[in-house]
Amino acid sequence: MMIFLSILGGFIILTIGAEAMVRGASAVALRLGITPLVIGLTIVAFGTSAPELAVSVKSALAGNSGIALGNVIGSNIANIGLILALTALIRPIKVQSQMVKRDIPLMIAASLLFWVLLLDGELSRLDGALLLGLLFAYLGYSYIDSKNSNEEVDLDTSPQAPWLSALLIIAGIAMLIGGGILFVDGAVALARNFGISEVIIGLTVVAIGTSMPELVTSMLAAIKGQSDIAIGNVVGSNLFNVLGILGITAIVHPVSAAGLQSLDFIVMLALAAALLPFAYTGLRVGRREGAILLVSYLGYMAYLINQAGL
Repeated sequence: MMIFLSILGGFIILTIGAEAMVRGASAVALRLGITPLVIGLTIVAFGTSAPELAVSVKSALAGNSGIALGNVIGSNIANIGLILALTALIRPIKVQSQMVKRDIPLMIAASLLFWVLLLDGELSRLDGALLLGLLFAYLGYSYIDSKNSNEEVDLDTSPQAPWLSALLIIAGIAMLIGGGILFVDGAVALARNFGISEVIIGLTVVAIGTSMPELVTSMLAAIKGQSDIAIGNVVGSNLFNVLGILGITAIVHPVSAAGLQSLDFIVMLALAAALLPFAYTGLRVGRREGAILLVSYLGYMAYLINQAGL
């Protein structure tokens, strides 16, 4: 009973936190003149990735590398194959040319680098420092590029006091972290009751659980017509998961790749690569593309469930 209460309570907290995050971040973009896309790629993306960071670091310190790595790989797969897919099915997502020319290719490159660094079987502290350094470089460039952009900031958000915007963002992040951990703890306990392996738990239950903030945030943003925040959240979260979360986690404690299969990396890279032509065609991710991504994700989940012997 407590397991189900943990899962339900976590989801409710996540929903409220995501709403606060979107409202606060939108107001910041409007007030500072920073484009909604950059807000989605940074503040919103990093806030919704906070549960992944908490779970990965906690798992690595406890010696559960399978959950730490499976969480990141599974979350990146879920962000595109589940979250972006469902968001596009609800409302087609408009894509800016910058996303196609820079951010999606960078996401693909970061995913490929992650795979290369793990070929020796471990993410070392040096690997972690490299990933984290690349994240800071990306953030700096994105901010400078945004300030030099001529794009009009047009959000359906009325101006509000700076302190209120900051409070909404901080409260939203706190609720996303707390709700995410509560949801994941309940989901992991439920999975372990069925005897599912650590890596499978990381790739499925934990990954979906820690991706719930992205799901709720992207869907709310799409419903409100804020496509830049919706897709920026997903692409930014994937970048932050690889460069930030794995970087910090590996610096805190080197992470072993034992138990992971090449197929997991291939699926992560394939979905990231598929997003590029989908977004390039008409600069939108429509319902047809969303359906293709969702079917691909469900096929991968079916494979993992079969591997787990359920």
